[in-house]
Amino acid sequence: MARKCEICDKRTRVGNQIERRGITKKKGGIGLRITSRTRRKFKPNIQKVRVLENDGKTAVRKKVCTRCIKAGKIAKR
Repeated sequence: MARKCEICDKRTRVGNQIERRGITKKKGGIGLRITSRTRRKFKPNIQKVRVLENDGKTAVRKKVCTRCIKAGKIAKR
């Protein structure tokens, strides 16, 4: 299965890691220059949790992000 929250559908996102060189103008330099951009991944904090179903009796194991667990969107067993 994919790294994806089953409650809010949060999944891996992609972005850039920016490398800068130089001294800022505030410190007396000529400013920061971007020297390279590298692709990177932002991965959500996914945990396997035993969650109570809607009937309140059966427990099912689901992949849930920690933000949903903290917000109380699931009922833990």
